[in-house]
Amino acid sequence: MDQMLATLPDRAMRVAHQVGGSLKGAVPDRALHWMETGAALAAVKTGSRAAAKVVRRNPALVATAVAGAGLLWLVARQRRKRMEEAEAANEGNGKPKRVRARKASKKRDA
Repeated sequence: MDQMLATLPDRAMRVAHQVGGSLKGAVPDRALHWMETGAALAAVKTGSRAAAKVVRRNPALVATAVAGAGLLWLVARQRRKRMEEAEAANEGNGKPKRVRARKASKKRDA
């Protein structure tokens, strides 16, 4: 009896895999795609509910996070502008380019 109870979870897992495999084979691909889409939408809905609770309970924390994200965006924008200005200065008259030395060609005396 104990041995039968010990193998019961293994049997249940095997049956579940068989049923899942047969359902997956019987259901068209389009239906599986719609099921995946529905699961993704449910996850987004649940996540938005959790985010709304956090916003309601901690408005100062959310305001600080938004301000920090704005500050990071501003710093990144200024850095990008400086990099573009430096590249523009280096392209023109700024930094000299390295020129490789070549052997002089021999001129024949006529």
